[in-house]
Amino acid sequence: MSNRFTRSGLVRRSLVGGGAIVASGSLASVFAKSAWGLAAPDGDVAALRLLIGTELLALDFQSHALASGKLGTQSAALLKRLQADEQAHYNALANLMSQAGQIPATSGDIDFSYPTATFDGEASIVKLADELEALQLGAYIGANAGVQTPQLRIAIGQISANEAQHVAALATLAGKPVIGKAFGPALHGDAVTAVLDAYES
Repeated sequence: MSNRFTRSGLVRRSLVGGGAIVASGSLASVFAKSAWGLAAPDGDVAALRLLIGTELLALDFQSHALASGKLGTQSAALLKRLQADEQAHYNALANLMSQAGQIPATSGDIDFSYPTATFDGEASIVKLADELEALQLGAYIGANAGVQTPQLRIAIGQISANEAQHVAALATLAGKPVIGKAFGPALHGDAVTAVLDAYES
């Protein structure tokens, strides 16, 4: 079943439950299930939906990449680590959506497709991996700029830090500078949605 990540659809589906979560220094405790639910504005829930979409795209791509048999030992090990992190991000965000009384999207809701020859060799796989990680980092930075719930901003910031590590690790494989610009780009939700739409079958 295809699930279009249009901006209007994201906002329309972003009804919120009541309650609160407690902020903490660890991502696990920030996202710990609360008996009171999650109180957040519609825009915050819409941002979470969009970030879940980027995590699902990353997980799908990484699964295809690892199954291609085209990666060397170093690249495969890195993508497995990235995949584990993205799964942890997805689980945390999905938990937040559930606390907000919403049903998070899953891998079964979206069919992704990729440019021809993406998985034909290591170079093309690493190139797209680098692009998708940059998309995720920009999406998290952009979301953090507009999110109002303080606890969610902390959590999104923590994931942003991990995504920045991913970008740096992939830069090494791609032969790019490990340290980029002093200020990472923030992507507006519409730009992220457009990229997600481009990868949907």
